[in-house]
Amino acid sequence: MTIHSISSHRKIRSAEARVAEQDWRTLTGELNAHGCAVMPALLAPDECAEIAALYPHEEHFRSHVVMARHGFGKGEYRYFRYPIPDLIEGLRTALYPRLATVANDWNEKMGVALRYPGDHAAFLKRCHDEGQTKLTPLLLQYGPGDFNCLHQDLYGALAFPLQVAVLLSEPGEDFEGGEFVLTEQRPRMQSRAEVVPLRRGDAVIFAVHNRPVQGTKGPYRVNLRHGVSRLRSGRRYTVGIIFHDAK
Repeated sequence: MTIHSISSHRKIRSAEARVAEQDWRTLTGELNAHGCAVMPALLAPDECAEIAALYPHEEHFRSHVVMARHGFGKGEYRYFRYPIPDLIEGLRTALYPRLATVANDWNEKMGVALRYPGDHAAFLKRCHDEGQTKLTPLLLQYGPGDFNCLHQDLYGALAFPLQVAVLLSEPGEDFEGGEFVLTEQRPRMQSRAEVVPLRRGDAVIFAVHNRPVQGTKGPYRVNLRHGVSRLRSGRRYTVGIIFHDAK
């Protein structure tokens, strides 16, 4: 399996087109209301299979993390190294400007001065100027009994407040269980949980750390974490698209 089988100029353009075809009015409304939104069928089944098939080939990755060794849960993941598959890089580049608009609106509502540039390359330059130069898109693998503890993918002082995960396996066929879970800790209230149903090729956009919620006296800030529930059987692959680089 080579990385070039999912690397072509056609697929870079396709990434831009499929992002543009999404209903961004509805997606933005879902993000503002719930902190997450689903883009259905962002990847085709053959694309999902090709990306998942990269996992055993170490030459495509810069590091390998076994979750149990660090108390992160059970399962494992690998961070891509350059050259990243063009389809994933294309999605990272095409999704960022849409999400930067949401991120800037959220920061304004939360009274945060930081604003994100409209171009992903400009944002990555900010990351690199902060010493955050390690590539962050990753491929995750879960087997029976595996799970991912609730966490936040921050990786440094500069973190983009939204990220995307694409499910590469088919629930009910490739695996059982393994639901994507998002929790929201609200000030002086009990936490809220959101379980996001996904099919193979669906992508979930979700808040990494904080987001604003409209209260009776104006917006207030909530804290979010995400994870994956226990896999009951089979094998589950996910590709994570994180927009900031790591320290």
